[in-house]
Amino acid sequence: MARFSRIEVALKMKETGIIPVFYHKDLEVCKAIVKACYNGGIRLFEFTNRGDFATLTFAALNQWIIEECPEMIMGVGSIIDEATAAMYIGLGANFIVAPLIDEATAKVCNKRKISWSPGCGSVTEIGRAHELGAEVVKIFPGSQVGGPSFVKAIKGPMPYANIMPTGGVLPNKDNLKQWFESGVTCVGMGSQLFPNEVLADKNYTYITEKCSELLAIINQLR
Repeated sequence: MARFSRIEVALKMKETGIIPVFYHKDLEVCKAIVKACYNGGIRLFEFTNRGDFATLTFAALNQWIIEECPEMIMGVGSIIDEATAAMYIGLGANFIVAPLIDEATAKVCNKRKISWSPGCGSVTEIGRAHELGAEVVKIFPGSQVGGPSFVKAIKGPMPYANIMPTGGVLPNKDNLKQWFESGVTCVGMGSQLFPNEVLADKNYTYITEKCSELLAIINQLR
């Protein structure tokens, strides 16, 4: 069962401004990454549904987080069907992120009062996501869909839209400035936040410092 309501999730997305996106088959690596982000001030984290037994890794990780990082709001991304969404909801996922709009997934999330952020690439898709109950919509892949200029154009006819781009968001002030000036609510950041060499060296202090730096940048931009 989710520990945080869909309203709490949406508000924290807006407040924090950044959601790390990560997957690793090694549970201990996942714990170290989540803890590093948590120590850096991050309070939302998207676990990517990828690979065999990913649900088992998430289950163990989420149980650990409840004890070690109690304020962390854990969600799951890359969910494309109802059954997988239901499985993760049963394991305590607080929000579901998808690369596409799937109405059955929207329905199961709404039944359980779980925040659902589907991937959209047009005004029509964003409008449909709103009809299906999405509070924060994902723009994916962010840079390929049109980048910050696309978001700015969307906010013209839809100033009320809460937009979260993922894909093409870089961990530096210049790039974040473009996104936040365009009107995004928050950004999702994956591999750019977790360089391979950092993971190989287990340099988790780097991740903590980078998260703290990015949060400070976002607060300054706002």
